[in-house]
Amino acid sequence: MPGSVEPLDMTVQIPYHFRCPISLELMRDPVTVCTGQTYDRSSIESWVGIGNTTCPVTRAPLTDFTLIPNHTLRRLIQDWCVANRSFGIERIPTPKQPAEPGLVSSLLNQAASSSNPNSSRLSALRRLRGLARDSDKNRSVISSQNAREILIGLVFDNAGSISSELNHESLALLVLFQLTESECVSIASEPDRIRYLVNLLFHSSMEVRVNSAGLIEIVVAGTRSSDLRAQISNVDKIFEGVTEMLKNPISYSRALKIGIKALFALCLVKQARHKAVSAGAAEALIDRLADFDKCDAERALATVELLCRVPAGCTAFAAHALTVPLLVKTILKISDRATEYAAGALLALCSASELSQREAVAAGVVTQLLLLVQSDCTVRAKRKAQMLLKLLRDSWPEDSVDNSNGFVCSEVVPF
Repeated sequence: MPGSVEPLDMTVQIPYHFRCPISLELMRDPVTVCTGQTYDRSSIESWVGIGNTTCPVTRAPLTDFTLIPNHTLRRLIQDWCVANRSFGIERIPTPKQPAEPGLVSSLLNQAASSSNPNSSRLSALRRLRGLARDSDKNRSVISSQNAREILIGLVFDNAGSISSELNHESLALLVLFQLTESECVSIASEPDRIRYLVNLLFHSSMEVRVNSAGLIEIVVAGTRSSDLRAQISNVDKIFEGVTEMLKNPISYSRALKIGIKALFALCLVKQARHKAVSAGAAEALIDRLADFDKCDAERALATVELLCRVPAGCTAFAAHALTVPLLVKTILKISDRATEYAAGALLALCSASELSQREAVAAGVVTQLLLLVQSDCTVRAKRKAQMLLKLLRDSWPEDSVDNSNGFVCSEVVPF
């Protein structure tokens, strides 16, 4: 019933007309459609986004998909939130309005025109960057205005000379978008562009360095050609620049996130892994392993396993006192993927070094591996665990051997 209220909890009720008819939740950004009905913006956008062309309440056709902000209702909802803050209700923030295509087009033209003063072009780029950061929808609107092509041109404008603030601001905006394969190839196939990005990895500004690494990762990941990926990975100092980023203070978390993404993408090129080792990637990865969030920890462990597939990588990791204990501790702790990568790295290390075998056993790897093979982990992780257990059989503590008489590891797929 229109005048009714529904209980939010035992002490406060949300007025019916403050609820979105689609989600039935408190509206945060109420907008009105052409039928006169009001919905929460995210809900009606999702409704239309899956192909619906009628109003959810009236079922009348939506002849116009324009969403008009209902400022009056939003202010009423905000006032209600303030009045009920003693019940733990937080005031909804005033939503930022989505980017208008006309405004975006004007800003892009302002930024692209070399006849405009640099201050005007920078102002346009910064405003576009602010809009792009606000929402996926804004990024979609900006991208639809040929923004990526314009920005690629601006990033590498006069790239042979000293980079300017205009180049850097364009780069900061460009990395907010996913590039098409043809756009990635247009960058990857020009060595001067890649060398320019590598030079920026050593810029005095950490933001410029991170954005450069971000674009390198986007280009490498978005290029199918193995020859082009290898060409990028072989550029002088590229691994040094990315690895140095991982060594920065934990306070700059974006450097860690972008740095490990770039390092992983580059290490997928087999021929270049020894260069990553020479640049100190092994030490940096182990030193920072505990600082990554789940997704980045998985990527870091995958990189460790990749580097352990080259002799120099095994030697570098084995030389770090914390490598084996950290890898053992990681098993069954972060995720199935992380466990698989850690087991693979341990298998490579222990296959190459008896010292690593003793360190692994001392760190409790046998118990971890026995738990792993009985868990719901991936088939690949279990196979790696079985191979590692077989390798370490002679080093097992006596109590582990006594408790594992029923364990069979004869059917193993080669690593």
